Amino acid sequence: MRIQKSFEKEESGTLYVVPTPIGNLEDITYRALQTLKNAHIIAAEDTRNTRKLLNHFEIKTKLISYHEHNKMSREDQLITRLGKGEQVAIVSDAGMPAISDPGYELVKHAIEQDQKVVVLPGANAALCALVGSGLPTDAFYFYGFLPRKKKDKMNELNRLAKLQATLLFYESPYRLKDTLKAMMEVFGDRRLVIARELTKRFEEYARGSVEELISWSENGELKGEFCLVVEGNDSEEEDSEQTVWWDDLSVMEHVNYYIDSKQLSSKQAIKQTAVDRNVPKREIYQAYHIEEE
Repeated sequence: MRIQKSFEKEESGTLYVVPTPIGNLEDITYRALQTLKNAHIIAAEDTRNTRKLLNHFEIKTKLISYHEHNKMSREDQLITRLGKGEQVAIVSDAGMPAISDPGYELVKHAIEQDQKVVVLPGANAALCALVGSGLPTDAFYFYGFLPRKKKDKMNELNRLAKLQATLLFYESPYRLKDTLKAMMEVFGDRRLVIARELTKRFEEYARGSVEELISWSENGELKGEFCLVVEGNDSEEEDSEQTVWWDDLSVMEHVNYYIDSKQLSSKQAIKQTAVDRNVPKREIYQAYHIEEE
């Protein structure tokens, strides 16, 4: 067990997770600007994109790239800097790092190395879309981007179909139509809200049913980044029936789901699988490794 006192002065370094505007530069916070100015280095998903932001606010802090293709090598460098007492800021192209963007692994490794991690509040497209949707906000499930392959996409939608919480997705304009048709097939004609270009000049909400928004997508101009907010399952099934999405999975498939889809370590995945199945962790560990052989 470790306790972090985020604002106690000490000689250790700090990893700052800094949200950036998702479209409107006025959404940056004073604290985010000050953090970016004071950092020894900023790790950015795309340095060209972040450079425009820094130039706009006259921030001269050194930039290095940190993205999906170099994150493994960069993590060692950044953790070393933290160990030397430096202040490292991480940003994505827009919004909160680590939410459908690079950052999770760096945060995880910093914590494992007992380095301080401080997360700043800020812009997030999914939450803006949820609040503006008019759908229930008391319980929601953020998924992010669905798999590209149709079989994998359908499997995930079927897994989510019984959840009563409002569902949040990101989608690109190139896959939107196929995703809506897949939702119609699995979810039926539920209420759906599509938000695009949030905080920008052409911000738009399309509210209706899945069927209506399929028609809208066929006739409308599909540009920008899309957030999909889908009504949860309104049936009165018992909660116990909604927690067995893994019922048809073997122990190995169940554990591998958490490793592949949720980016958990094998140890964490085994622990979560044991919680799902309400069995001792060692039982899952033994079954998983027997199936591997």
